[in-house]
Amino acid sequence: MSFWSHIISVFRRKKLSDQRRGLLTSIMEGIPANIIGNLLGGPILTIYIVYLGGTASDVGLVVAIPALANLVQLVAAFYMQRFNNRRLLLTLFSVLHRALWVATGLIPFLVTESLRVEVFIGMFLISFVCASTGGVFWTSIIADMVPPQVRGRYFGIRNTIHWAVASISLLIGGQILEQMNEQSGFIVLYAISAVCTVWNAVELWRYPNPPFERSEASSLAALFGKPLKDRSYMKATIFLAIFVFLQNIAVPLFSFVMLDTLNLSKWWITVITTIQMIVMMFSYYYWGNMNAKYATRTLLLWALPIIGLSCVLWAGIEILPVILVLIIVNVFLGIGLGGYNLLIFNFIIGDTPKSDRPMYVAVFSALTGATGFIGPLLGGWIYKQIESSPYWLQSYGISLFAGVALLALAIVAGPRVLKTEQETFN
Repeated sequence: MSFWSHIISVFRRKKLSDQRRGLLTSIMEGIPANIIGNLLGGPILTIYIVYLGGTASDVGLVVAIPALANLVQLVAAFYMQRFNNRRLLLTLFSVLHRALWVATGLIPFLVTESLRVEVFIGMFLISFVCASTGGVFWTSIIADMVPPQVRGRYFGIRNTIHWAVASISLLIGGQILEQMNEQSGFIVLYAISAVCTVWNAVELWRYPNPPFERSEASSLAALFGKPLKDRSYMKATIFLAIFVFLQNIAVPLFSFVMLDTLNLSKWWITVITTIQMIVMMFSYYYWGNMNAKYATRTLLLWALPIIGLSCVLWAGIEILPVILVLIIVNVFLGIGLGGYNLLIFNFIIGDTPKSDRPMYVAVFSALTGATGFIGPLLGGWIYKQIESSPYWLQSYGISLFAGVALLALAIVAGPRVLKTEQETFN
């Protein structure tokens, strides 16, 4: 099929089989979602919080909220056993998530200056509780929709497309903020995101609604107990939760350090982050291809040390130009996170039994969500405490210490925990 035939097929999905239409919809739905996520999230989220009057602690709290919200997946995974229409609930919660997030753009116009950060945090929390709830239904649908034998390659291609969109969106968003005053720039970003929210809602409703295979467990305790009794799965999950905790002390606050400590311009922050996303975009494709040949857990052992190394490399600003070091840091971070994001998703949908998959996913999300929430909070608190400390500690010291801990955990404990004797349930 030619390039233009592929483009035309996007608008003629009725001619495709149900499965192919679903796979294409998954790609199309993610495009507006990624535009919103990168015009309002990432480094631009940090810039917006500071614009509202937020501090390092506020940034740490906000970037920790999506992880905290994952705790709600335990409840959602239980109650979804009572519903057949997963597509309806996916659409409802996902639209609420993005609508509330976009509505935070009204805060400077409707809320007094002293309450802006608090109101933003409240709206952001409710928004991501909805996102996390919708994520249970999305993961369940997508796991049923994508054949196991092509998951690695499909998600590699899908994520490559989405991160290309994300990179362009972030670069454009940074340029808008650089060329316009902050108020006008954010008005434009939020207006574009509002349009994309409507587009995303239309695409979400196009997902297939396959029959849901319920678990044989009849109670919450029995349903919750299944993943807890899976020793191999829980060992890997606890290990990854600890890794996420250490990682989130430093990585989510990279943008804050660049903005507040290194005093980089908004343009340079978005350019450097865009480089990370472009690298991640290409790495998705290669990680996906490797996942077709190698076990998911084996590849995780390769990806995790790269994330730790990216934190350690911050120390290079002691002897090399700051911009050069940050580019190198974000290249390694893009490679590592590209592998982690792709492989973790394949781990939680491919390393779990189909009928109990929602609860397995919920347990994983709850544990990593709890540690992922505490990490940025601790990181934000640490940066607040070291405001009068030596410059090296404020600029790269925290990242260096976190990176050493991550490397030690990945290299020493990783091979013992991420064994490959159990790879896929049919």
